[in-house]
Amino acid sequence: MITKYGLNTFLISSAFAVALIILGVYLNNAWVKYPLIIIGIAFFLFNLNFFRDPERTPPTRDDVIVSPADGTVIIIKDILEEEFVNETTTQLSIFMSPLNVHVNRIPIDGKVGMMKYIEGEYLVASYEKADKRNERTEIGIESKHGKMMFTQVAGFVARRIVCPLNEGESVKMGNRFGMIKFGSRSDVFAPKKWKLKVKLGDKVTAGETILFELDK
Repeated sequence: MITKYGLNTFLISSAFAVALIILGVYLNNAWVKYPLIIIGIAFFLFNLNFFRDPERTPPTRDDVIVSPADGTVIIIKDILEEEFVNETTTQLSIFMSPLNVHVNRIPIDGKVGMMKYIEGEYLVASYEKADKRNERTEIGIESKHGKMMFTQVAGFVARRIVCPLNEGESVKMGNRFGMIKFGSRSDVFAPKKWKLKVKLGDKVTAGETILFELDK
């Protein structure tokens, strides 16, 4: 299934790929013909892979925070989060390569308490300070267990963040809510009462991988 958040981009890109293939088929110059066909097919397959939107099965428990993105855990550190949570949190950063699924999912049941878009730079998303310097959305969730925050951060290639959430909106863990196009990053900020369940270098899956569980 192709995500609705990138359907227009997928159709335009696919049309361009098909045009390259058709042009290659009708050319007589073999030195140009086959490279064009190969590039067109490769570009189409890349778009098909990038805009895919597989089904996910979130945990049935409500005392966990799941990953909002597919990717690799690249940063884990303690930080005072002052935009929404207003206390010391564990920041967990997930790098999304262009080969990952880029549809984002809600990490915990609750209500959107903050929704903020911030213009910024387009540094490589794996750069530690990209969370404060790059274009991003910051989304605060008020859950039954308290506040947490997560972000969508644009990267060097990414130039389009899609996030149709609104403040006051009720959200459900694992539900789709948007995407970042062409390589990016997501940061999760969980208060210290949440116990970390992953480590640096782990591969995580949006809507399924448990990042934190409530430390009871």
